[in-house]
Amino acid sequence: MAALLLAGCGRGVEPVTQSGFMLNTFVTVTIYDKNDPGILSECLDLCRSYENMFSKTIEGSEVYKLNHRMAGETAVTLSPDVADLLSRGLYYSQISEGAFDITVEPLSSLWNFTSEHPAVPPAEKIEEARKKVDYRNLKLEGNTVTFLSPDTSLDFGAIAKGYIADRMKDFLLEKGVKSAIINLGGNVLCVGQKPEGKPFKIGLQKPYADRNETIETLDIKDMSVVSSGVYERHFVKDGVNYHHILNPRDGYPYENGLVSVTILSKLSADGDALSTTCFSLGLEKGMKLLESIDGVYGVFITEAGEVLYSQGAREFLASEP
Repeated sequence: MAALLLAGCGRGVEPVTQSGFMLNTFVTVTIYDKNDPGILSECLDLCRSYENMFSKTIEGSEVYKLNHRMAGETAVTLSPDVADLLSRGLYYSQISEGAFDITVEPLSSLWNFTSEHPAVPPAEKIEEARKKVDYRNLKLEGNTVTFLSPDTSLDFGAIAKGYIADRMKDFLLEKGVKSAIINLGGNVLCVGQKPEGKPFKIGLQKPYADRNETIETLDIKDMSVVSSGVYERHFVKDGVNYHHILNPRDGYPYENGLVSVTILSKLSADGDALSTTCFSLGLEKGMKLLESIDGVYGVFITEAGEVLYSQGAREFLASEP
């Protein structure tokens, strides 16, 4: 996990927790102000339903069907959630000028970092897949997407977890929950604060270290913390670290001196997309983009071990361990 939960228990009601493996990670929900396991089960069921909608690999999912559409099928009507998620993905593709690209699927599937035996694909295969990646080959109008190229396919892996976390939070709020943690691997979304009124403490994992070793601790109230880094889904071959954040322009993992980017934001979908976007842009451009958007903050860690903060981010540093 790129972001590690360090929250302590609140007073009064004993926290209840439930976990499940989905989205290629362990999803954990902890409620601090209601002892109601039923709410937890429903919340995890909601997460599973979204996975079955957004997954590019689950046959029958809406995204799988889009990526395996009939030859000649160009205009497709989307469900509201997929249309919303695609709209957000296109937005971040546009503001990053393609450094983040929602149509990266041909490359991400080729590299297949979730395989038991990942390997560097042949150069000619990478070049072939790279040519298929271009968010400008999508046109979204309302709930209708038009594919301008038969080779275009979608990968929501860099934004879906954040979007799902936001929907899980909405569900908990509807059930009257005011204090909870939603943890989707490297995506942590805090609902409110601890019952006694104190912030949750979220630790940022030290790159390449044991997941219990942190480099910084943050005080978080009703916000999301999302990290993207080169030490999550990766493998080493001939001394080179190949990680899952791919450059659509050359088809290979980014090499820009960054190890990780962590985003603090109100919406987890924004944090999810921005952590990848800012990493893809590199330190200077990523920091500049982040500081042009109100209400979002970033922590950048470089290969040299520097920890750099965007404007306002230091305010979230924990006042006590």
